[in-house]
Amino acid sequence: MALDTERYRNKIHGKPRFNMVPFIDILFTILIFLVVTATFSGGGTGEASGKPEISENTGPSEYYLIPVAGLRRVTVNGIDMSDRIRNGAVAVHTRVIDEGEIIIRPKEGAIIITTPPDLPVERAVRTPS
Repeated sequence: MALDTERYRNKIHGKPRFNMVPFIDILFTILIFLVVTATFSGGGTGEASGKPEISENTGPSEYYLIPVAGLRRVTVNGIDMSDRIRNGAVAVHTRVIDEGEIIIRPKEGAIIITTPPDLPVERAVRTPS
């Protein structure tokens, strides 16, 4: 039995074939992954946090409405302010939004607010008008 070395040699040294379709599929998959996972910034030098800057004008209103479906409890620095809820919403002072902390727990129907140190608890929230 003779070995057909000539056919084997032509197979190895022949013109290589490269299938472009799977290559393009993989390339586009990687490109889509990179575009979706990339973080886009506005080009500013500072870090963007999502919170407005304290020095920025936060709007014409001193209080902003925070609605929560089924809102039953509002706590400000550990003090219950649930009497200020109207129609499932409460008005929160802009300084609380800018400098304080607001935790919304929709499953419990609660908002927990921590005010800035120099803002009185009575001014932090009010009944929406």
